[in-house]
Amino acid sequence: MDFGINGRRAIVCASSRGLGKACALELAREGCTVFLNGRDEERLTLAADEIARETGVRPATVVADLDTERGRQLLLAACDEPDILVTNNGGPAPGRIEDWDHAAWLGAIEANMLSGILLIQAVVGGMRKRKFGRIVNITSAMVKSPQLPLGLSTAARAGLTAFSKALSRVVARDNVTINNLLPERIETDRLRYMIEQQARRAGCSFEEARHHMLKPVAAGRFGRPEEFAAACAFLCSMQASYISGQNLQVDGGSYSGLM
Repeated sequence: MDFGINGRRAIVCASSRGLGKACALELAREGCTVFLNGRDEERLTLAADEIARETGVRPATVVADLDTERGRQLLLAACDEPDILVTNNGGPAPGRIEDWDHAAWLGAIEANMLSGILLIQAVVGGMRKRKFGRIVNITSAMVKSPQLPLGLSTAARAGLTAFSKALSRVVARDNVTINNLLPERIETDRLRYMIEQQARRAGCSFEEARHHMLKPVAAGRFGRPEEFAAACAFLCSMQASYISGQNLQVDGGSYSGLM
């Protein structure tokens, strides 16, 4: 299927590895001019090399910390009129409520709520004027299934979700859509880290912790980054112009709720 986004300009945040890189690669395959972002220049260069090998076109790279105003300015200076914005950022490590001080909450809100909101604010006006825009926020399954150890991430991402839902109703008439992708148990470095933490806390082997982490997944396997990225590319497509304000869970059917 031709998604109709060949030549569109796409910013993909935190795209030097993991889900962000997978989404950037998929959009590049669809013919988008992709702008990669990350804090680590070496890792970002390796990601750009990989996408260039796969697609024959090297994406632009922007080394910037999106938790800062300066970092956001650098990214938007590189691509000031994006047609597609994929917001993404690493989440805080799991922890205990007793350990979350004021600074921890502010850090989570800056990284997982405000960085996305401020980027959306910066680009949505231009998208509306040009009558095309696709905004996809990579959030978390925990937004709909909160668990206290991930409370910092969950609370901040829920704020981004609420803002995006409210804005989506206003901009839909201008062919600008805003949706959220909620990953769970996707085979990335982040998942490996979570398994390692689980093994440490439980005093068991990595394989035992991995088996325990897999149990709730209805599909009986972990997801693949390319499966997640395909969902992202579809939400950015011309065909998805009537889908907005939604939370799409990419979780192997694991969510037990009705809505």
